[in-house]
Amino acid sequence: MTRVKFWGHAFCSLSQEEQTLAVDPYHPQGPIPESFFPTLILVTHGHGDHLGEAVNLSRRTGSPILGTFELAEYLRERGASAIDGNFGGKIAFPFGWVKIVPAVHTSTSPEGRPLGSPAGFLVKFFDHIFYHAGDTALFSDMALLKNEGKIFCAFIPIGGHYTMGPEEALEAVKIIEPEIVIPIHYNTFPLIQQDPSIFKEKVEQGTGSKVLILEPGQEVEI
Repeated sequence: MTRVKFWGHAFCSLSQEEQTLAVDPYHPQGPIPESFFPTLILVTHGHGDHLGEAVNLSRRTGSPILGTFELAEYLRERGASAIDGNFGGKIAFPFGWVKIVPAVHTSTSPEGRPLGSPAGFLVKFFDHIFYHAGDTALFSDMALLKNEGKIFCAFIPIGGHYTMGPEEALEAVKIIEPEIVIPIHYNTFPLIQQDPSIFKEKVEQGTGSKVLILEPGQEVEI
């Protein structure tokens, strides 16, 4: 079983055995507790609400951050340990592998420095494949994600305005066909207010996927 925690906004973590993977560690509720010790940090793009505390988290724990080449260079300049990757092949880790996949969005640092292309991540975490979409619009090449195998759980933005809204996210679920969908990137601030229960109803009526709505800070085993 994998422990999945939704920290808030787009910050999620996966834990099993001695491995803990953190994605987009922006924590709206305040500083990340010092007891949290990820073995790998993934960052989808450079916007502040996704980069979050990644640099400080890497400095404190010594754990590397995986991102696209330009983002990794930016993080190293700030004292983080970073692994530079890019779209294409899989990168091996003790838990399995990570594949950097496209997202349709933009990527700049909090200071406005261009940081290459935004990304999502496909992650083979022990026995299951997880997909964190990052910030993205709907795009047809999401259909290719299934080529790596059945997606067990997908973290999908539903907030709209900057990313997919609920209608587009529903279409994304139809394309990628995950077993479980966890909505993210909504209700953090007024422009992305959504009712996840409506999204859940439409997904479960129109697809074979189940939606798991997690409150910020909630952790479950799946």
